[in-house]
Amino acid sequence: MTLPTGQELHLRLQEEFNRWAAEGRGQGMESEHLAIALAMLARMALRPEEAVLDVGCGTGWLLRLIAQRLGAGRLVGVDVSDAMIAQARQAAGGDPRLEFHVAVAEQLPFPDASFDRVVSIESAYYWPDPAAGLREIARVLRPAGSAWILINYYRDNPHCHQWGRLLPPTHLLAAAEWAALFEQAGLERVQWEQIPDPTPVPEVYTGRWFRDAEQLGAFRAIGALLVHGEKPRIGTHQA
Repeated sequence: MTLPTGQELHLRLQEEFNRWAAEGRGQGMESEHLAIALAMLARMALRPEEAVLDVGCGTGWLLRLIAQRLGAGRLVGVDVSDAMIAQARQAAGGDPRLEFHVAVAEQLPFPDASFDRVVSIESAYYWPDPAAGLREIARVLRPAGSAWILINYYRDNPHCHQWGRLLPPTHLLAAAEWAALFEQAGLERVQWEQIPDPTPVPEVYTGRWFRDAEQLGAFRAIGALLVHGEKPRIGTHQA
């Protein structure tokens, strides 16, 4: 059997997320992930002058959230879905700090050392080649810059494993495996933690992602996986 190429997988993802955009599902990402995103931003302690890249930005909700908190800076989003990027540009409302591009994690259209921070929420497990994506992230980071990946679909939370049959091709990796990919990309001071989601659980769950409200509650109690690491400063290297 011939396996699909990376380009074919990216086209499949583009089709899938263009469909999500047409269904209005991009707009729901902010409400669904706001609590864990705020927890990540608190740990990042962004400064107003920083340049931030969001890989898998969807409709750009995270960058708009950051823009509300920063007086300046450059905020750039990329996504495989051209429909999501069109929505992100429209929602930006002409804010000159915000720019959006159609691109994939494995081929970021930016020069080396372009950003102080790179973030990604609920995107990394879709990348056909996560190792290549992290190498690209390390490339576009400035020395001492940091990468932050936040995901809900990972092996250490058993209450999300059933998503695999509902999603496009994905990677179900453990926290330690993600951390190893960060290190292999040349990032250092790599750390990971699980961030419980305090979003209230409804009494009755009728969606397709969880068996029932009890499983949803258990999933949120374990929480999302946050992995982050730094690019070495000039003149330093990993031991």
